[in-house]
Amino acid sequence: MTRTRTRFDEDRRPTTGGGGGGTAMRVIVPLQGVVQGRGGLVLGSVIPCALFYFLQLYLKRHRSSSNPRTPPPSPDPESDHHHPGVKVTVLPRSLSRSHLSPRNPGPVYVSGRANSVVRGGEPPYYAGLRKVAEDPYDELGNPDGVIQLGLDENKVGRVGFGLLALDLVRDWLMENAKDAILGGEELGISGIACYQPFDGLMELKLAVAGFMSKAIGNSVTYNPSQIVVTAGATPAIEILSFCLADSGNAFLVPAPYYPGLDRDVKWRTGVEIIPVPCCSADKFNVSISALDRAFNQAKKRGVKVRGIIISNPSNPGGGLLTRESLYNLLDFVREKNIHIISNELFAGSTYGNEEFVSMAEIVDLEDLDQNRVHIVYGLSKDLSLPGFRVGVIYSFNQNVLTAAKRLTRFSSISAPSQRLLISMLSDTKFIHKFIKINRERLRGMYLKFVTGLKQLGIECTKSNGGFYCWADLSGLIRSYSEKGELELWDRLLNVGKVNVTPGSSCHCIEPGWFRFCFTTLTEKDIPVVMARIRSISESCKSHS
Repeated sequence: MTRTRTRFDEDRRPTTGGGGGGTAMRVIVPLQGVVQGRGGLVLGSVIPCALFYFLQLYLKRHRSSSNPRTPPPSPDPESDHHHPGVKVTVLPRSLSRSHLSPRNPGPVYVSGRANSVVRGGEPPYYAGLRKVAEDPYDELGNPDGVIQLGLDENKVGRVGFGLLALDLVRDWLMENAKDAILGGEELGISGIACYQPFDGLMELKLAVAGFMSKAIGNSVTYNPSQIVVTAGATPAIEILSFCLADSGNAFLVPAPYYPGLDRDVKWRTGVEIIPVPCCSADKFNVSISALDRAFNQAKKRGVKVRGIIISNPSNPGGGLLTRESLYNLLDFVREKNIHIISNELFAGSTYGNEEFVSMAEIVDLEDLDQNRVHIVYGLSKDLSLPGFRVGVIYSFNQNVLTAAKRLTRFSSISAPSQRLLISMLSDTKFIHKFIKINRERLRGMYLKFVTGLKQLGIECTKSNGGFYCWADLSGLIRSYSEKGELELWDRLLNVGKVNVTPGSSCHCIEPGWFRFCFTTLTEKDIPVVMARIRSISESCKSHS
């Protein structure tokens, strides 16, 4: 049967050349499978060439428009002078790096945590501190500068002599600093140059425990094994917040409270603070009913309350918590199954007739659930050493202590500071003298300052501890509101050149209350302060 030969078969047959009779190379035509029919070979060759040509033209125009050619720099005439007859060819700089890098990568990423800190702005409390730093008052060098009454720092002047409380520390350091830091011949440089435990040397814990006991009249014996030393009270509070609560949980805090506590607790832990309002009618003392109401409201919102943070003595009020109040607080936290943090930074800086009672004393006397009780202390107030950055966590909870010790790797104290403090705190004679004189000076300055305010018609709550008085200036504000309070704060700061802390920065719900830290003054500064406050007071009264 005869088989009909197709066009496909003809294309597949080998073609012989005229010269040798061998098989010729097969021609592969681009796009032959696409372009069929007569002329397919021509079109299949022309189309790719045309596409390639237009692609090259496009790329050439694109480069020329985005990167205009710059003329090569002219040769240095000095080079021609030194090398006559030699023509220097300068190659144009390659701009290929711009093609490799993205043209608009956008802003550099910063974490949401950092952005929240930046967006937080500058509250009045910190704005006042910055203003003082920019224009500090000095009796001789800058008599028109801003007087600092917003920072609770102890520089109390001795009544009648005008000396600073720091003179006691200064004199001791001048006599003992070198030997104290080096630790004598048995330690030498190795005692301060090598790594030390992050949570503090045991010798320092022993010395701190002894000082804490002396500061409150030896009513409690503190156990050094329950102490964790940190680089200041702020890390101590933050570490406890980290250990006791998760992000999104909250602490109940009686308000008004120290204006820096929000940052201490919230910034890095994600833990929230729920202010529990206290009123002037109750002398700003916290009530169990107010705590219970705040706890139940948080529970309805789905917020887990993990503890209470109290300040004893109160900051900014200066009041002391009674034994009965402490027992009631312990009953409340046990009922709600939460923790309690007692901030006792000013325990040794009391000067009234009332007794200071530490939470540690209550726990020691009674068979209570100790695992939920934690105390914060430090040497910045009672020993006038804020620059040394020494804070203390005292806890009865072993899990908290273990975690806190590990977390202090981020806030440990330098070895030289620890060695110096071990020697200072072990000097029984010096410590006894310091505590006695410091209390006398605090009481003298408090009475003089409060008397000066009273002569201006400004009343204060009764204070028994701390470096401040809580004053009622509501009669001087134009409108009974936070806005009116901040307007008066601004006038005191920028016109009267006196920096004080407005009550709204302490979450006080009653407008017009201000915190005055009198321990930053010497005795002769008090008339200057009163004169400046008087001028603002008279100005406010004339406008009203």
